[in-house]
Amino acid sequence: MNEWFAQAGSVFAAAVDEIETNPILNMSIFAAFVAVTMFIVIRASRNNASAADYYAGGRSFSGPQNGFAISGDYLSAASFLGIVGAIAVNGYDGFLYSIGFLVAWLVALLLVAELMRNTGKFTMADVLSFRLKQRPVRMAAALTTLAVCFFYLLAQMAGAGGLVALLMGIDGRIGQSVVIAVVGIVMVLYVLIGGMKGTTWVQIVKAFLLIGGAVVMAIWVLAIHGFNLSGLLEAAVAASDNGEAILAPGLQYANPVDFLSLGLALVLGTAGLPHVLMRFYTVPTAKEARRSVVWAIWLIGLFYLLSLVLGYGAGALLGTEQILSAPGGVNSAAPLLANALGGPLLMGFISAVAFATILAVVAGLTITASASFAHDIYASVIKKGKASGDSEVRVARITTLVVGALAIIGGIGVQGQNVAFLVALAFAVAASANLPTILYSLFWRKFTTAGAVMSMYGGLGAAIILIVLSPVFSGTDTSVFPSIDIAIFPLSNPGIVSIPVGFLLGFVGSFIGRGKEDPRLAAEMDVRSLTGHGAEKAVEH
Repeated sequence: MNEWFAQAGSVFAAAVDEIETNPILNMSIFAAFVAVTMFIVIRASRNNASAADYYAGGRSFSGPQNGFAISGDYLSAASFLGIVGAIAVNGYDGFLYSIGFLVAWLVALLLVAELMRNTGKFTMADVLSFRLKQRPVRMAAALTTLAVCFFYLLAQMAGAGGLVALLMGIDGRIGQSVVIAVVGIVMVLYVLIGGMKGTTWVQIVKAFLLIGGAVVMAIWVLAIHGFNLSGLLEAAVAASDNGEAILAPGLQYANPVDFLSLGLALVLGTAGLPHVLMRFYTVPTAKEARRSVVWAIWLIGLFYLLSLVLGYGAGALLGTEQILSAPGGVNSAAPLLANALGGPLLMGFISAVAFATILAVVAGLTITASASFAHDIYASVIKKGKASGDSEVRVARITTLVVGALAIIGGIGVQGQNVAFLVALAFAVAASANLPTILYSLFWRKFTTAGAVMSMYGGLGAAIILIVLSPVFSGTDTSVFPSIDIAIFPLSNPGIVSIPVGFLLGFVGSFIGRGKEDPRLAAEMDVRSLTGHGAEKAVEH
C-alpha cells in the first residue's frame, strides 16, 4: 500500500509542472453555482414583507442553520485562499492566522453572543445605544460598522480578482479589475433581491460546499503521503525555498511584538465584527443563539485543522515559486492544489466554491453596512425614529448600491495583497473601535455616552492612522503604495496599540463626560441581556 502511495505522489508531483486551466469548464461551474444560488435568493425574497424580514430574516432560522450560516459568513476568502497560501509559503506563521481566528470564537461565545441577541433589535448600535443617548452613539456605531465592513470587503474583492484571474488565465490589472467589478455586481444583486434570508441561505450552501471540498482535498493530500503527517511535512520542507524554517516561528513575523499585535487583533476582533454580530438576530431565542455559536465553533474548528493539511500539501506538491508566480500570487495556492490533485474538473469545483465563499461573505458584509446606515443613521438619527419600515428598507437598498461601488473601487486598489493579512486589519479596527464599547455597555453600569463616543471614534481613528503610517500602506514592495514612503509606525498590525487606546478612552470618557445615564434603562438592559425578557420588543426610547 505504501508503495502505491509513493507512486501516486510521484505522479502528482510530475503533473504539477504541467498545470493547465480550462477557462470554459471553470466558468461553467461558477455560472451554475451563481444560477442555483440566485434561484434560492429569489425564492427566499418572496417572504420579505417587513424590515425584520429584510434585516434579520424574520428571526426564523434554527441554531444549526444559523451555525452553518455563521461559518459560511466567517470562513471568508481569508480562511480558504489567504490562510492556505500563507501556510504553503510561510508555514508555521501562516497557521497562526487559523489559531487566532478559531480562539476568537471563545470570546464571542462567552462574552457577547447571547447578551447581544437579547438586548438588540437589528444592529450592533441597538445594543450600544440602549441606555445611552441615541443619536451620538448610533452615529458613532454606524460609522465604525461601515469602516470595518469596508476593510473586510477589500480583502474579499482582492481574493475574487486573483481567483478568477487564475480561472480565466487573466494576468493583468485591467482584466482583474473587470473581474472585481463583476463580483461587486453579483453581490449587490444578492442583497437587493434576497435581503438577510437570501444571504443566509447562500451562506449555508456555501458552508456545506466549502467544508466538504476541504475534507475531500485534505484526505487526498494525506493519501498521497501515506496518511502520514510527518511525511507531508517532510515533503513540504523539501519543496520550500525556506527549508525547515517553514516548521518554526519567525519566517513571516520575526518581530515578536508584531506577532503579538496580530494575535490580539485576531482573538479580540471577532466579537466586534458587525456582520458576525448581526447573525445573532436571525434566531428566535437566546438558546438558539448559543446553539448557533457552538455549531459554528465545531465547523470552523474542523475547517482550520484541514487548512493545515491543505497549506502544507500545497507547499509540498507545488513549491513556493510556482504559487507566488501564479495569477493571484499567494492566494492561488488552494485552486492550484486542486488542479494538481484532480485536474481541471476539481480545480473548477474548488474555484467555484472559493468564489461562492467570496460572494457569500461580501453579501453578508453589504447587508450589514446597508442596515447600519438605514437603521441607525437614516431612521434613528436623521428621521429621529419616525421613519416607516418601507422607507428604511428603501434606503438600505440604495446604500447597498453605494457600498457595492466603493467595494469595487477599493478592491481594484488592493489587488495582489494577501487576503488573510487584509482581514487581519479589519479585525484590528473591529477590536479597537467596537469591542471596548460592547463590553463596557454590557458589563459596566457607570459607562456613559461620552465614554462610548470617545472609545469608538478614538479606537477607529487610532487603528486607521497607525495602518496608514505602517509598512502595510507604503514604502515596501508588498504595500498598497510602494512608491510612497511615509511609514513611521513599525508594526504591520496596529492592534497592540489601538485596542488599549479604545478601552482607555472609554474608561476615561465615562469619568469626564457630563451627566449620569438613565438608571431605569441600565437596569432594563441588565435584565434583558441576561434573561432575554423583552428581547422581541422594538428598542424605542
